[in-house]
Amino acid sequence: MSQYRIALLVGSLRRESINRQLANALKRMAPSSFAFHECRIDDLPLYNQDDDSHQAAPVKRLKQEVRDADGLLFVTPEYNRSVPGVLKNAIDHASRPYGDSAWQGKPAGVIGGSIGAAGTAMSQQHLRNILAYLDVPTMGQPEAYIHVKEGFFDDAGDVASEGSRKFLQDWMDRYAQWVRLHVDAARAA
Repeated sequence: MSQYRIALLVGSLRRESINRQLANALKRMAPSSFAFHECRIDDLPLYNQDDDSHQAAPVKRLKQEVRDADGLLFVTPEYNRSVPGVLKNAIDHASRPYGDSAWQGKPAGVIGGSIGAAGTAMSQQHLRNILAYLDVPTMGQPEAYIHVKEGFFDDAGDVASEGSRKFLQDWMDRYAQWVRLHVDAARAA
């Protein structure tokens, strides 16, 4: 059975982040052939084009982690109706210098949770626009804007409600299918 290496990018730095909890729950729902590596983004300097010719060690590390991955999973909150700055900074770093993007062609899934009723709809839409420009084939359906209320996660960190658990399992199954479709085609080429 093929192994699929997934670069996981969580758009929140907060220790008790809803989205980190969601990412961990999703990893447990993934097929056993999927191995996740959470990419560290909290130590990246602010992107500055002047640094393209001498990227910092954390930037080089991120780019290599993305290049080594078969697929991408973005689990992100929404800050001020858009992508969190720390995630956008990471995306910018790994796409530069121009012509040396680590993202290109990596199949991706985008999901996120919030205490707000709209989930992370605007953040995900903005992220999808960014990924489209970077030539990242991003799964379009099903969309998942998760409204996280008190008790959404149980004490073990799993999704507590059967309905939400089924919805997220279906999402993860579709994501796994999306990654396999793209990765297997690339491996066969």
